[in-house]
Amino acid sequence: MQQIFNFIYKNSNRLLFLLLLGISLTLTIQSHSYHKSRIISSANFLSGGVYERINNASEYLNLKTENDALAQENAKLRSLLFNIKDTTTIPKLENLKGVKPENIIVSKVIHNSYDAHENYLTLNSGSLQGVKSDMGVINSLGIVGIVDNTSANYSTVVSILNIKSQINAKLKKSNHFGSLNWDGKSTGFVQLTDVPRLASIKKGDTIVTGGQSVIFPENVNIGTVYKMYKQKENHYYTLDIKLFNDMTNLGHVYIIKSKDRDEITNLEKAGKNE
Repeated sequence: MQQIFNFIYKNSNRLLFLLLLGISLTLTIQSHSYHKSRIISSANFLSGGVYERINNASEYLNLKTENDALAQENAKLRSLLFNIKDTTTIPKLENLKGVKPENIIVSKVIHNSYDAHENYLTLNSGSLQGVKSDMGVINSLGIVGIVDNTSANYSTVVSILNIKSQINAKLKKSNHFGSLNWDGKSTGFVQLTDVPRLASIKKGDTIVTGGQSVIFPENVNIGTVYKMYKQKENHYYTLDIKLFNDMTNLGHVYIIKSKDRDEITNLEKAGKNE
């Protein structure tokens, strides 16, 4: 213990300098958006590289599971191809109606957190591949999250298992809307709040993305109704939604470019400023 005190005493000037330098850098980053964005991008770059190497090792150990999932998806695609009249026509997925192939970026999840209240994913695609903030991320089963930050070759995504996530969603059969969020409890369920009590709802009804979002296309799958609760303070339902996706086991994903997003956002901002 005496040696520790002697070391601190002998190096007190250096330690004080490092402490003050750390405080000044922190204050500079927090007070300047440019410095903050550069630090976030650098952190994404460094953590992305580490996560990618960890993911490569994990993938090697989970090849059988990945191959089984790919085999099931290929079987489904073959079934669709063999059951259409014109086999030269590529079948269009209903939940991606109106989205052109050039507006889809294929990426892979290299890091996935799901045990916190604010969970994020890291993808191995970034600004060089055309990824931008606020792009929607989905896979073959349903929605995954929304792009938060990007570096050159990596991006972070706000998972739907994040208590700050809010997404417009609806009942597929009736078009009654609500707000999709997560209560931070189970990785297999999210909640749809503010659904009018006039809506006819039963267990097993499908929930999809709504038409009021500029991030996700309409009718992308989310999950099914598991339970219903009446909100005491108003005349709305809260629904427990069982997700189609296993958010603890994600592989390849699709990042959706919304060509109309900027136009709609700018128009809405102009209306508010008048």
